[in-house]
Amino acid sequence: MERVQKKIIQQDLQKKMVFLVGPRQVGKTWLAKEVAKEYKNPFYLNYDHPDDRNIIMQRAWLNDVDLLIFDELHKMSGWKNYLKGVFDTGTGQHILVTGSARLHTFRQAGDSLAGRYFAHRLLPFSPAELMRTGSNITVKQLLKRGGFPEPLVAENDIEADRWRRQYMDSLIRTDILDFERIHDLRAIQLLLELLRRRVGSPISYKSLAEDLQIAPNTVKKYIQIFEALFIVFRITPFSRNISRSLLKEPKIYFYDQGMIVGNQGAQLENLVAVSLYKHILEREDQTGKYLALNYLRTKEGKEVDFCIVEDEQIEKMIEVKTSDTKPDKNLVYFSTRHPFPALQIVGQLKKEYKVNGIEIRNVEKFLHQL
Repeated sequence: MERVQKKIIQQDLQKKMVFLVGPRQVGKTWLAKEVAKEYKNPFYLNYDHPDDRNIIMQRAWLNDVDLLIFDELHKMSGWKNYLKGVFDTGTGQHILVTGSARLHTFRQAGDSLAGRYFAHRLLPFSPAELMRTGSNITVKQLLKRGGFPEPLVAENDIEADRWRRQYMDSLIRTDILDFERIHDLRAIQLLLELLRRRVGSPISYKSLAEDLQIAPNTVKKYIQIFEALFIVFRITPFSRNISRSLLKEPKIYFYDQGMIVGNQGAQLENLVAVSLYKHILEREDQTGKYLALNYLRTKEGKEVDFCIVEDEQIEKMIEVKTSDTKPDKNLVYFSTRHPFPALQIVGQLKKEYKVNGIEIRNVEKFLHQL
């Protein structure tokens, strides 16, 4: 299946370097090599491979190379200045850099790379991307398998489960340990298991610390590592122009839908969360606008699952239900006090309709249209 970001990456490469980042095994290398098919003499180099590393260090590629693909280059000491030198003194090669560390790694590059790159974040397949590629994979399949390419198209659920077990083991024993020295591997494993069971609920660092018998700051640090490696993403309450709301506990969601342990409601909420997050990241990467995914919460505990925010203004509020078609009372509360479009998306809904300004939408149709 072709990724929808391929064409815009090809266009951006004509102007600047392109950084393509995202979770392990989401398809970054495959996409980079698909982009390379449009070039006469592309050259792929993976910093994890010793032979490739020597070529990188010595800049030993031929002058007729027209596309350089650097994979996992951020693991190289001084990689930012290295890239600056290659870009500024090169012989016209286009440069595509891929990696599994979160984009803030690149943003810390500072002035050395300022104005020299476009960034693209590649996430798992969503219903909207599958729709645009002409796939017949359903939301029900995504709920079960998740959007990572290999388990999504696996022959059966057993093969998908085997992939996920290997994937989780690699994340913990390879990626996390490579990212930072961890002294208590058991604690980080247990934290990941706890988070898998608390999707959609506000997270208390103190409470998690008590469960794990470690310091709250350590819990926060471990979650930041999970974020940096594209294992989880965090959303916080929106505060501006919302009376009595709190910037307090975040909610945690997983990029890999298959990692969720919970009921149908938690499964559906995570799928909506990762689809919305993918939607706003693509808009940011392709338009340069500032967007965010938040949720709404007051001091009294009135809460709406999600809100999409552009330039610090709410674009729409979204509540997720598995089967309840009656407008949620908290969604009604916010919609009667603030002039933001309000939607309740429902997993099992035959007919869409509108009541008191709130749209009641079918989840599959809504996600396909993002």
